[in-house]
Amino acid sequence: MKTVVFVCVHNSGRSQMAEAFFNQIAEGKAIALSAGTQPGDKVHPIVVEAMKEAGIDISENKPKMLTMEMIEKADKMITMGCGADAGGLCPAGFIETEDWALEDPSGKTISEVRIIRDEIKRRVSDLLAKITSKESS
Repeated sequence: MKTVVFVCVHNSGRSQMAEAFFNQIAEGKAIALSAGTQPGDKVHPIVVEAMKEAGIDISENKPKMLTMEMIEKADKMITMGCGADAGGLCPAGFIETEDWALEDPSGKTISEVRIIRDEIKRRVSDLLAKITSKESS
């Protein structure tokens, strides 16, 4: 089974949304984890609210530290927003890595977080389509 790890600095927003969408849409055909290079204390409350609107409850999720074991077990790593605003805190790609330049939901309104959430869901759906088509060919 393919494993994807979604990584952002604090693991309190984008990567949490991506992990939740991926695992819901994959329906057990692949699995996602999420982690951060400097995990926050909790998932951002506006992110929790935006995901509840999408029918997914991540209120019990906790930010996690990215480990080498997570990277080694993954088939693909998606870094999220590892541009200039990350200050060099995103991991080097030891495995196939792709960066999704997405805005950090921290400090955004619920309307702005919905836009980020919907873009993450679209990208996750596209990624799953690629992963599952590679496995079946």
